[in-house]
Amino acid sequence: MCFNDNLELTTICGKHMHSFVHKIPVGVLGASGYAGRELCSLIAAHPKLELAFATANAQAGKSIHVPFAGDVRFIESEQAPLGDAALVFSALPHGASRVWVERAAAAGAKVVDLSNDLRIGSDSDGIPYGLTELRRDQVRTARVVANPGCYPTTTMLGLLPLLEQGLVRGGATIAVNAASGVTGAGLTPRVDLLFGEVTENFRAYGVGNTHRHLTEMRALCVELGADVDLLFTPHLLPVARGILATMTVPLVEPLADAMAPWRRRYGGERFVELSAGPPDLRDVVRRNVIRIYATMAAHVRAPTLLVFAATDNLVKGAAGQALQNANLMLGLDEGLGLPC
Repeated sequence: MCFNDNLELTTICGKHMHSFVHKIPVGVLGASGYAGRELCSLIAAHPKLELAFATANAQAGKSIHVPFAGDVRFIESEQAPLGDAALVFSALPHGASRVWVERAAAAGAKVVDLSNDLRIGSDSDGIPYGLTELRRDQVRTARVVANPGCYPTTTMLGLLPLLEQGLVRGGATIAVNAASGVTGAGLTPRVDLLFGEVTENFRAYGVGNTHRHLTEMRALCVELGADVDLLFTPHLLPVARGILATMTVPLVEPLADAMAPWRRRYGGERFVELSAGPPDLRDVVRRNVIRIYATMAAHVRAPTLLVFAATDNLVKGAAGQALQNANLMLGLDEGLGLPC
């Protein structure tokens, strides 16, 4: 067990915390962003990993206090001893990450890439899509893994049992309305993310079914053989972290037990929780879990299922899932060091 930065007791899943003399060195590229900081914190609390380096070009030479890790000093990416790390996390911006993934891999490190550069639907043949509960076996043997985006993690883990089990009506449009905390937009200063613009407010963005995360979600639907369209509308919540997605799913036929597909698919999954009602963000914040609830919709002519899914966009939606994948790649227990 350990304490998080709010001094709340957090259980670390997997094996009990012990003191290990020999730890595995890992590095973080792009460590100054929200996901990068979360990674540094998780690595510092991990019983078998140690932070070998953390890069942030614009803040090179500066230090920042990170929960569990203390003061982390940033270096430039060019100075990073990539060959000294057994595994490198790349939390660099979209478009800038691919070249550093290639450099780290060439230096002999395994890599988990948190950017959009190598995800399914991009030019990334042969690189596993690290939706861990779906691609666990591929991740375990991979040298490079593309970590999914936060919205796709929440959406696709919520829809996966329905798509795999052929329960969605062919040619249907699945409407996904998802709301995220402001950390999902990154650390770059923007007027529309100022406190005075966000607080006591709620708004949609990326409207018109144009959000970049649709590429990987659509590509995964195709891989699963699902004949569906996705209509995805993201919203900005006046909170720091967390995602809540509401999905409207046309079915082939009504389900007598709305939660049965998830119980069949996720039985034994330690990071998937099935709830007795729609999940709250407070149920998942600072935890590497997704909470899911489903119920049949009343007063509609066609059988329609409502699916609700919640995650922490920085943990299960980013750094936590990246560490989950890294544990597998390094031959460790999948849940080691992860807050559940």
